[in-house]
Amino acid sequence: MEDNASVCTWSEKTQLEKGDSITEGYTSELWDFTRINSTQNKFQELRDIWDQWDEEAKQLFYQNYGDLPYLLDIKMDKHLFRAMVQFWNPAYNCFTFGEVDLVPTLEEYTTLLRCLKIQGNKAYVRAADLSTFIKKLMMIIEMSEQWAAARIQQKGDGKCIPWASLRDLILTHPYVKRRVDVLALSIYGLVIFPKAMGHVDEAVADLFNRLGKQNTHVPVILAETFRSLNACRRVGEGRFIGCAQLLLVWFHSHFWKVDKVPCCVFFKDYFPLKEAAATPMRDDITEERWIEILQNLQEEDVMWKASWMTPSEILYRCGSFGWVPLPGIWRVVSYTPLLVLRQYKAKQFIPAMQGLAQSDFSYKGEHYKKKMREIFEAWKKVCCVKILTKAPTATFEYKGWFSKRVNDNIPRLSLEATRSMEENLRVIPSELEVIR
Repeated sequence: MEDNASVCTWSEKTQLEKGDSITEGYTSELWDFTRINSTQNKFQELRDIWDQWDEEAKQLFYQNYGDLPYLLDIKMDKHLFRAMVQFWNPAYNCFTFGEVDLVPTLEEYTTLLRCLKIQGNKAYVRAADLSTFIKKLMMIIEMSEQWAAARIQQKGDGKCIPWASLRDLILTHPYVKRRVDVLALSIYGLVIFPKAMGHVDEAVADLFNRLGKQNTHVPVILAETFRSLNACRRVGEGRFIGCAQLLLVWFHSHFWKVDKVPCCVFFKDYFPLKEAAATPMRDDITEERWIEILQNLQEEDVMWKASWMTPSEILYRCGSFGWVPLPGIWRVVSYTPLLVLRQYKAKQFIPAMQGLAQSDFSYKGEHYKKKMREIFEAWKKVCCVKILTKAPTATFEYKGWFSKRVNDNIPRLSLEATRSMEENLRVIPSELEVIR
């Protein structure tokens, strides 16, 4: 644990000595516009199974896997989601809206998912060999090797198991605990990491098999969200493979002017995902209008600290890394929490960024295992900073750095007369009633 002043001094000195994530003269290779496919699995069968369970089974699920079922009922606003993707900044692994940087953080996603049993202190490290898929599947679902082998399929470059097979198992398995486990595995595979439509990927089973061994699942969820955003932005198209619902809930939590919700202080047993699932969200704004809103975003438009967040400390780097490496199930991605201190209502100073843009790598090649060992060791030496809550201000030095930094291909401010967020959101009076 380190105090805020010491971290500020270290961060600004490191940035001054080592340089930025990308340097002057950098030429962006990103496309001006990303056409993203946000097609998702159909969740109705998952909802039907959940609705049929009694309270005892549901409570067992919540105790073991947190608030995942609420994700099934959160409405997907495709217009907003497709607009958001245009502002993803791969060089800094954050969203850059106008003059505002924002990014989902470990602390925010941990609070949203509310799973006390899976809040470990070890980073997930993917197995070097996924050929044990059958054995891991057998341990999770307690079925025979013959049962598993007969149902595993090859999809693209990996193996998976059809949702139909898992659905039948949930409906027929004699033990409640196993039904809970299989439903949780299905939500991870179909909602959080939806790679092959209608199937659960082998990499998901590897992660799921380790959740009870002090491995926290939140870095993995963030890693795959960032990885998929990066991939889509760099090729100008692609399908988002991540939990779009969770990302949208995070977005809405920082923009009270979108939903007209006054800032509230909630008690510790408040359920953010439950609230989001029960709240009708307006979907009357086009993708083009959302882009205009986000292009012209101002500091005063942001509710910097989500009302359900109460952290007194945040993890800001691991070991000798100046940021936080996030091992995913398909790739390692990194992010810099010090870049978004204002999201905790802390004063924003210059973050240490050197090497961030070069820190991502896939689980291929000769050297990735060595890199993974370094990350595994770094996660044994996590460094946290105390949060001094105050008005969301930024240091003079930060403002100078932000104005000069080399951004990747971020949509620029519209040359037309800008409108306030309220004006952008003002459609017709009857439509303004579609709020929380």
